[in-house]
Amino acid sequence: MKYFIKKYFFTLFIFFIGATTFAQTELKGKVADFLTFQPIESASVYIKNTTIGSITNADGNFVLKVPQQNLSDTLVISSIGYKSFKVVINEFENATDIFLEEDVASLDEVVIIADPRPTTGNGIVQKAIEKLPKNLPEQPYLQKGFLRHKERNKKEYKWLIESAITLYDSSYASGAKNNLKINVDETRKSYDLRDIDSLFTYSAYLKSIGSKGGGLSRSSVKTSSLIDAIKWNDSRVNGLENLFKGKLNLVRNSNVTGALLGKNILEKHQFELDTILVDNGRKLYKIKISKGADFVGLNTPNIYNEGFEAKGWIYIYYDNYAIKKVEYELVAASDVQKKRSKSLFDTQTIHKLVMTYIEYDGKMYPNYIYYETPKLVNTGDRSSDRVKTEAEPGFDKDEQYYYTIQEILFSDIIQDPELINQELQQNNWSADIFSSKAYNESFWKNYNVLLESKEEEKLIQDLSKRASLYKE
Repeated sequence: MKYFIKKYFFTLFIFFIGATTFAQTELKGKVADFLTFQPIESASVYIKNTTIGSITNADGNFVLKVPQQNLSDTLVISSIGYKSFKVVINEFENATDIFLEEDVASLDEVVIIADPRPTTGNGIVQKAIEKLPKNLPEQPYLQKGFLRHKERNKKEYKWLIESAITLYDSSYASGAKNNLKINVDETRKSYDLRDIDSLFTYSAYLKSIGSKGGGLSRSSVKTSSLIDAIKWNDSRVNGLENLFKGKLNLVRNSNVTGALLGKNILEKHQFELDTILVDNGRKLYKIKISKGADFVGLNTPNIYNEGFEAKGWIYIYYDNYAIKKVEYELVAASDVQKKRSKSLFDTQTIHKLVMTYIEYDGKMYPNYIYYETPKLVNTGDRSSDRVKTEAEPGFDKDEQYYYTIQEILFSDIIQDPELINQELQQNNWSADIFSSKAYNESFWKNYNVLLESKEEEKLIQDLSKRASLYKE
């Protein structure tokens, strides 16, 4: 990360986006477990004392573009539960396999050190929530990031968008709803091959504009009207505004009324201390998330997003109670939600979220976000409408159910007030990831992106054969 002090650097920052020169060195490698030789997914790969970095894909591979002025800095590769690998970037050999050794701390060794410390999972999580004002940014900042938005069924991709984004946050103390902004800066890929035939979405769309949606049939609805409904649903369900300003931004928005990790956190969640792990030489608690006495709900307008129970893991640093990582799932629990989820989505896991944070200048900033949810797009005949068999013409269960995945990798952080104000004034601030943008080759040549796994690469290649890369 470059923390720019001089005002005149602003133009260079915007033009080169994450580097003060076009010159970049590309690092490539694979990260695996020392004993099992299995690839380590989501390992952090970054330049020490910066936020220039990436993560490994499902195959353990990574690619990182390093500005020339950082070549004498240290490359750090770390993953929770492993010893870190460090090397001067100039000495790193490309296409190298990096093997990380397991590093686990003793639970007893840590817990008995200090009496005042909480010793239960519930107590540790409550302490971490209490410490958020100290551990999260107190001043406004900008972050640059890469978004990969994909929609697929069990067989193939139907939709893919890759964009560069800018996030503005005025600080943890301020409410995200009115004080957080997102802009889509550039688009790298944009394919859309979804079948537009969901009357469920169209019916909801009609209600949103004050029209009645009864007695609909596919033959009576114009395709152009269905496209309008799908675009409306895209923004409603998959928009970045929802992800960052809603309840699923668990840590950032824990201070708002009704927050999932807010004051009444133990009513809908219980936390159990599992073990103590090590991350880059620092001990951290691994805590299991399980259901509480009440159901979890998201209060989403015009969508029944209630009746869930939570499960997952939360990782909290031992020394300062900073939250390092959250793995959070919402699973259908009420009878109504179970029936709805099975009928519409053929799954009981409706929301799956992973959020990791990186520490810089003593504060925790978003580093990587993964969000997955099923979606009504090409539902056709629902499984609850009538009994269907695999022998029935046109029936393919793997093609019937869609789900959306959004991944965001953040890198550069801007803290300088003058630079922040300039970008706030110059930017139009549109979070619309679905609008068309011309492809900017020089921009993407020097921008860090998420590396696709072999499976993803194959699916994207297949999708590209059925569509064309958007360029103007």
